[in-house]
Amino acid sequence: MGCRAYPQRALLRCPVRTRRHNGDMPHPHAADARLLTPSQVAEVLAIEVDDVVALVLAGQLRGMRVGESGQWRIDETSVEAYLDDQVEQTRRMALWHQSQTASFPELWGTGAIRNPD
Repeated sequence: MGCRAYPQRALLRCPVRTRRHNGDMPHPHAADARLLTPSQVAEVLAIEVDDVVALVLAGQLRGMRVGESGQWRIDETSVEAYLDDQVEQTRRMALWHQSQTASFPELWGTGAIRNPD
């Protein structure tokens, strides 16, 4: 998905293409790796910094503690993968809701149609 479709990705380089590693989240090449602060990720995702750290601890974002103070840094490609997963989940939910509103006469082609287009 392109960067133009998601303006909130302005902090992220686009497009970022990585190889899949063992079927998990994308595994970046060492030269392509870029680490973001939790506040940068929070801005991109429009959530609180504490929620970003919670996503890292839950394994939904790939992050690490760096330096003596142990500050969090989050892998940029995991943020993109998380956004893509959220978009797909939203698309599937919308399709599911559409299927729940269809009436049987609409599906069978007989009887009254409740929701004409």
